[in-house]
Amino acid sequence: MSSAMIQRTDMAALGEGAMDELLDASAEARIRAAGLDPVRVAGLLARARREVADGLLPGVELALARDGELVVRAAFGAVPDGSLFSIFSATKAVTSAAIWLLLQSGDLDLEARVAALIPEFAANDKGSVTVLHLLTHTAGFPNAPFRPADWLDAQRRAARWQQWRLADAPGSRFEYHPTATMWVLAELIERLTGQGFTQFVREALLDPLGLPEFHLGLPADLNPRVVPCLPVGDALTEADYVRLGMTPPPVTEVTEDAIVSFNDPAIRAIGVPGGGGITDAATLALFWQRLLHGGRMGIQLFTADTLRRVREVRTGSLRDPVLGIPANRGLGIIVAGDETRTGRGFGHTNSASAIGHNGAGGQIAWADPETGLSFAYVTGGHDRNRIREARRSVALSSLAAAVTASRAAGMN
Repeated sequence: MSSAMIQRTDMAALGEGAMDELLDASAEARIRAAGLDPVRVAGLLARARREVADGLLPGVELALARDGELVVRAAFGAVPDGSLFSIFSATKAVTSAAIWLLLQSGDLDLEARVAALIPEFAANDKGSVTVLHLLTHTAGFPNAPFRPADWLDAQRRAARWQQWRLADAPGSRFEYHPTATMWVLAELIERLTGQGFTQFVREALLDPLGLPEFHLGLPADLNPRVVPCLPVGDALTEADYVRLGMTPPPVTEVTEDAIVSFNDPAIRAIGVPGGGGITDAATLALFWQRLLHGGRMGIQLFTADTLRRVREVRTGSLRDPVLGIPANRGLGIIVAGDETRTGRGFGHTNSASAIGHNGAGGQIAWADPETGLSFAYVTGGHDRNRIREARRSVALSSLAAAVTASRAAGMN
């Protein structure tokens, strides 16, 4: 690859700010050629490295891409060559991009009622739920139950669609649906295309985008390459949240047991549409580059109009019920927006037009149209301390978004 590959490093041998040890001459030259500031890139790498050096995470990997090409990839700690990671909800952008193809072709419409395509879904007054509701977390069934193994049985799937009940009127409220709506979108893909969900994602999206190391439905022989999900650190107590002046986060289906279940090869093989993606940081950064450009050299997968439509904020004035900030949801992706963007997983230095989707445990994935930069950060270590995890994500995204020469010049 033409990227600057930062060698895996003995953490004890490095001191903070050791740019010469983080970037060799050839890496620095390639970074400059891409219009990035090597000093700021080194600062980003040092910040990521610190988490491993301090014993907070067992290993991390990150990547920067620009102008359609990978520029930097780095790994620290327990990350063997060829490692793959579970990226959890960062997968939602991939499933959503597969839906974009059907919207673009006219095979699916945003205002289409789900029950018109999946008749059993209409039970329990869900007949007014639309495709738009599914993509924007406004469908009204955030905690609807669905076990990954349900996907393997058509009758069990149908029973789930019938069992689900609404907690809110569709379109009336934003509340994050960790997995439920993505299962329905996967079902729509199968019914409209006649292909298996993971097959369609591979053949219609990932292969044309040139991303062979992005897996949704992991082949059994690749399991040894996947870095296990490992919960680390101590969770904050209710008293800790009170002392910080914060409300404890609600209990959702994204539990520690659910996260660790993705160490099971049987779960990885299913290709959970809302969280089962498995890849590396470099591939994830390139995926977001492809979304910025609508494809790759010689293959234009998305039109300019489609890219405009999917980045448009569709949630209006609806706010996140936990954070109290605007939801800012496009079609299956998050739009950075105003000064509250850090609450949506972006950095202080991202532009308002940045788009992305992060994942449980601190996985980061975004692209910024203003600078042409994309960034990905993955780890097998899932920090139980939610506040530390959130601050880490903001810090890394802020440093990453500032590595472009133009952005760096504006901050001096």
